[in-house]
Amino acid sequence: MQHILVTGGTGTLGRHFIPRLRDAGCKVRVLSRSSHENREGIEFVTGDLATGEGVEAAVEGTEIIVHCAGSSKGDEEKALNLVRAATKAGVRHLVYISVVGADQVPVKSGIDRAMFGYFASKRAAEHLVIDSGIPWTILRATQFHDLLLTFAQALAKLPVVPAFAGFRYQPVDADDVAARLVQLTLSEPAGLVPDLGGPRVYTFADLLRSYLHANHQRRLIMPIWLPGQAARAHRAGANLTPDHADGTRTWEEFLADRVSSSSGTSPSLP
Repeated sequence: MQHILVTGGTGTLGRHFIPRLRDAGCKVRVLSRSSHENREGIEFVTGDLATGEGVEAAVEGTEIIVHCAGSSKGDEEKALNLVRAATKAGVRHLVYISVVGADQVPVKSGIDRAMFGYFASKRAAEHLVIDSGIPWTILRATQFHDLLLTFAQALAKLPVVPAFAGFRYQPVDADDVAARLVQLTLSEPAGLVPDLGGPRVYTFADLLRSYLHANHQRRLIMPIWLPGQAARAHRAGANLTPDHADGTRTWEEFLADRVSSSSGTSPSLP
């Protein structure tokens, strides 16, 4: 039985990933900032990756760490605290989920950092994993459906919906990423593996139109031009991976379940 620690196990990806790990017969420990009751095959421990509090205790006794925790900023500091604890504990495999374009989207100016600092943070965390001395695997995925839905919901509250001109996205379903991540976690460390993207590429405006249609809303969509090197890289497709469009669920299928349904809820840990 594999003893696996998962960070971010209660987030978008974790809610799909944890049940798959448990079904594979793994003993799963989930690191969370808030307390949760243990469930069959799942142990919850409290700790804070940002400060390092409780991280060493959470890592102790685990063979594999899967680092799914992510945020708009601070990923580098969280990865550093995790790597330090993992090194001390003698972890034999460190798996990290990153983002397509982490090495291609430059974050130089203030506007770059304000809008796309996430890419730089992910890249810095990648370097920490690579330089840790622990055998590692990194999977880069495109933006999750859930993230783009959050964007669309926020923008649709405006009387005129702004859409980044020239931007395209290749949204991938969190469950598709979870399935790939389980395979990688239970295999030998593989370094940087092929990217994982959704089955289709959409303009940002088309994603918004699909959401508005599914939500029975009418809005004017206004293209806006973003300055900066990071925005230029997006317009050039640095956030896409058309050669690895291996995801199975389309944006339209996701919207049909999440927006057109009456519940509109995310899956939870069973």
